Amino acid sequence: MTDKTLALDTRSGLPDALRALVENIPRDSWQSHPNFDQLVSFWLERHMMFRKLMTMMQGDARDLIDKRLDQRDYANRLGRFGGMFVNELHGHHQIEDHHYFPVLARAEPEFARGFEILDTDHHAIDATLNRFVEHANAVLQSGGDATLFHDRTGRLSEEMTAMARLLDRHLEDEEELVAPVLLKHGPALFS
Repeated sequence: MTDKTLALDTRSGLPDALRALVENIPRDSWQSHPNFDQLVSFWLERHMMFRKLMTMMQGDARDLIDKRLDQRDYANRLGRFGGMFVNELHGHHQIEDHHYFPVLARAEPEFARGFEILDTDHHAIDATLNRFVEHANAVLQSGGDATLFHDRTGRLSEEMTAMARLLDRHLEDEEELVAPVLLKHGPALFS
């Protein structure tokens, strides 16, 4: 992607031309739409899960830093929920990039550029996930050194703040492009 204004870390939303369907099928009408089905519901629930996991991990880091959570409990939660977050998000993006986006772009060729942008977002998010894994592993490998554990958790917390901002932007833009296409075409799109 050569247009820097569309880069995940700089944009404030998708261009108006790529938001045409969400203007016709606004977010507050999705659940009552006749084509709202298990696929749309499941896909939106996955996005909500990613948001909840990120919020939980950020809260856990704050609790550790503020000494409301001990090192062992924090390490257990970080290992469990951090691993779930990374694995599930990678899998979700692979399915979208290799299956959903090509089908959706064929169904709505005038929005193909939007799916390219979302695919590019996935690569940017992969880079932040790699940094997250590095920082999380550093925390988990701190051993019994409480000061090192605390300092590394602080750096991880900063990384999660940056990652959460990118993830929120991406998920919102993706929802505003994908959901209206799914709702417009209905379940037959993937038959």
